[in-house]
Amino acid sequence: MSNKVTKAVFPVAGLGTRFLPATKSVPKEIMTLVDRPLIQYAIDEARAAGIEEFIFVTSRGKSALEDYFDRAPELEMNLKSKNKTELLEILDSTNMDSGAIAYVRQNQALGLGHAVWCARRLLGNEPFAVLLPDDVIQADKPCLQQMVEAYNETGGNMVAAMEVPKSRISSYGVLDIKEDMGNLVSVKGMVEKPKTEDAPSNLAVIGRYILSPKVLENIDTMEAGAGGELQLTDAIAKEIIDSDNVYGYRFKGERYDCGSKSGFLQATVAFGLARADLRDDLEHYLEDVMSARKAAQ
Repeated sequence: MSNKVTKAVFPVAGLGTRFLPATKSVPKEIMTLVDRPLIQYAIDEARAAGIEEFIFVTSRGKSALEDYFDRAPELEMNLKSKNKTELLEILDSTNMDSGAIAYVRQNQALGLGHAVWCARRLLGNEPFAVLLPDDVIQADKPCLQQMVEAYNETGGNMVAAMEVPKSRISSYGVLDIKEDMGNLVSVKGMVEKPKTEDAPSNLAVIGRYILSPKVLENIDTMEAGAGGELQLTDAIAKEIIDSDNVYGYRFKGERYDCGSKSGFLQATVAFGLARADLRDDLEHYLEDVMSARKAAQ
């Protein structure tokens, strides 16, 4: 088994009901954050980490997501004829080489563990990454790249982790820490969506994983967990018992939950302010809004 991580799974079968009515016809993953779809941020992060094969776990109604990564010859010709080279470069970043992307269907909504399991035949006996496009991470060095560098030292299984307030801990998978080594922690247990009083720590798992193929075997034999779904957290937790090789990685960066409306809006402001071509106008607008609110109070 190769230890190099070159494959990544993107679970994108969800219905995006929190963004209705927009997601009635538009897959949530191609809703735009500033001027790029959410899925583009995930793809760019994976590319920076050395990922070469991209596996999308989809469902009905996701054809626009597939089309996004295809070439657009008419648009390319139009931009070339007008010598818009900068826009052509942007467009080229959305294209994927033939065979680089594969699509598999998740026919039933049985949880994240089941979604990853659906890709098992394409993953083979190799370690692989999982990226949830809802979790957008703003960082100088992309989060998955940070994790791959740490994984090259540890092997095993690795999850991205961040401290969250106790009041929100029941919304996450939570790590029970065996040894805290700073950015890296070894894990002695994982609990999916615990009650606040039962949480072993406030270190929560977010949507980046590097997993061994053994996790797929665990999903094969496990029963439904929290919410009646096959939980990826449960399959990883079994590796703690069997192999004692699970690590949490405190990444450097700011995570935005773009699966929620408030998180999506926060990310839009943050990424807008990070853009030199947008920063001044956006800052002035926000200052005017805050001044108007204070005056109204």
